Amino acid sequence: MIDSLYLAWKYVRFNRVKFWTLVACITLVAFLPIALELLLDESEKQLLSRAVTTPLVVGAKGSALDLVMNSLYFGDEVPEIITMEAAQQVADAGLALPIPVYVRFRARGHPIVGTTIDYFGFRGLEVAEGRQIFVLGDCVVGATAAERLGIGVGDGIVSSPETVFDLAGIYPLKMNVVGVLRKSHTSDDLAIFVDLKTAWIMQGLVHGHQDLTKADDRQLILKEEEGNVVGSPKVYEFTEITEENLDAFHFHGDPTTAPITAVIAVPNDEKAGTILRGRYLTPEAIHQIIVPKEVVDGLLSNIFRIKNVLDAVILLVGLATALAMVLVFALSLRLRKREVDTIFKIGCKRATIARLLTAEILIIVASSAVLVGVLAAVIARYDNALVRMLFIR
Repeated sequence: MIDSLYLAWKYVRFNRVKFWTLVACITLVAFLPIALELLLDESEKQLLSRAVTTPLVVGAKGSALDLVMNSLYFGDEVPEIITMEAAQQVADAGLALPIPVYVRFRARGHPIVGTTIDYFGFRGLEVAEGRQIFVLGDCVVGATAAERLGIGVGDGIVSSPETVFDLAGIYPLKMNVVGVLRKSHTSDDLAIFVDLKTAWIMQGLVHGHQDLTKADDRQLILKEEEGNVVGSPKVYEFTEITEENLDAFHFHGDPTTAPITAVIAVPNDEKAGTILRGRYLTPEAIHQIIVPKEVVDGLLSNIFRIKNVLDAVILLVGLATALAMVLVFALSLRLRKREVDTIFKIGCKRATIARLLTAEILIIVASSAVLVGVLAAVIARYDNALVRMLFIR
């Protein structure tokens, strides 16, 4: 058999194009179901682990999936906006800890998550470098986001405008990076966390102006009477919060009407969670309360139904590839008729021909197996990032 393998190896080296074409076909057919299985297993693990640790989410009535994907995984699809009154209602019930989140803006492709300090304790997030957010304009960055953006403590990062031409006059905000979080291997690693009021600044609800009482340019003053100064449209909004202008920032309107995208409700116990859910089942309720695990289970069931269809398609493609290989070897025997005649003339039997073909097939299959193993190892190594890119984000 060693002699047959040697002759087969010499043959495939001489016919490189045919050899690598067959290897590529077998590799793709064998690798696709393995890669799909690895990615789906990792996506199930990521989605469920995040959903299981999030008891309840309160949000606007509508798509429960959009609400979960935005609140837990910081997806691009922004659900209908609710107000801080929803968080106040959860707090007033005394049944759960409300953690409001506002996930709407982004910075260089990474989500900006406006929330409270309770979020970090709930998720078990720790600051690896620097400190927590304390004042307006502060932000802490997830480990992966900091690495990709090349930023650290003491640097600044500017929020991205929602549209190229912002007719509302809301300018991007430069945030001060005061901390970098320890890697948690969750969606939090990709996020930039700010205080809720900092997120509202990006929307123009909290902003600062020049001190008009000390302005040298009188064109900045539209009207002045009884100590009240009304500014003209020339007054500009600050786009960076510093120690000098921090006191100038103020909120317009009732704080309970400030926007958020969801409220993560952490019940005191199972009974309290059940009671809280019941309060949102009345016809008068303007919000919905969902259990993320139930929503993610429904999503995964759909994903795995699609997987069954893909498995059937891959099986058919594999069968077609196998038939094509049989055809290739059959045609190869016809083209190699002179070689076969020579082998017979030197006294070899038909079994020798069979051994040579078997040796060629073994070399091709072994080469494909090595490539499949390498590719599967790469997928297994980067499945966490691939799932976030392909499925979650």
